[in-house]
Amino acid sequence: MSDQNFGQDDFYSYDYSSQGQGYDVSGTGAGVPYDPNQFGQFDYSQNAGYSQSQSQSQSQAYPAQSGDAATADSYTGNIMTPEPMAYAESAGDDFDNEPPLMEELGINFDHIVQKTMAVLNPLKVADHDIMQDTDLAGPLVFCLAFGGTLLLAGKVQFGYIYGIGVLGCISIYCLLNLMSMTGVSAGCIISVLGYCLLPMVILSSIAIILSLKGLVGTILTVVAVIWCSYSASKLFVSALAMDHQQPLVAYPCALVYGVFALLTVF
Repeated sequence: MSDQNFGQDDFYSYDYSSQGQGYDVSGTGAGVPYDPNQFGQFDYSQNAGYSQSQSQSQSQAYPAQSGDAATADSYTGNIMTPEPMAYAESAGDDFDNEPPLMEELGINFDHIVQKTMAVLNPLKVADHDIMQDTDLAGPLVFCLAFGGTLLLAGKVQFGYIYGIGVLGCISIYCLLNLMSMTGVSAGCIISVLGYCLLPMVILSSIAIILSLKGLVGTILTVVAVIWCSYSASKLFVSALAMDHQQPLVAYPCALVYGVFALLTVF
């Protein structure tokens, strides 16, 4: 038991106060008190001799990445206010120079008005440039108006209007291609015959309130047929440059519009 307690009394009875007041960490020898300010007196100015050549050597030893250098060179803005990037506008985003929607669909209201006025005034010389625009919006409106006015008069003739219109366009197309030197397109035939149907629309509107089976109705029907055929022949001659051939073109046109007149009267 005494062996187990050996050394413990010496350990607790040891006088630690006999040691020095500090540890020597400077390596100068034992017995020198520890000065806490000795590290604060270190001269850090000795690193001031770090030459630029050593910096260049380290930069050569660890070269910067090319992508990072290019990014650093190209960016010149502030971190809080970045430099605005210029985006090149593509040709498809130029909305100011785009044509109107109606013009892209082939509907030109100016040409529709000019063609309508050329039909209403047969004595006026038609413009050649206007006839090159073979739009189908005006003829479609006039055909629907003709069928609508006949419907108001109690006559459902939409099927006959469609059938006679198709046969008339095919006949005039074949005839004018044989007569003209330059030829004619089917769109031009449909456009001209459709626009010149306007006097027949006026006649069918009169038939709503007035019977056309009398003398007055006969005169009005003949005037409407002559009006339609003369306007159509004038437009065809202007578009196809068929000088001195207007009577030859007016006769088949009168036959086509004569059938429409029969639908209106009877």
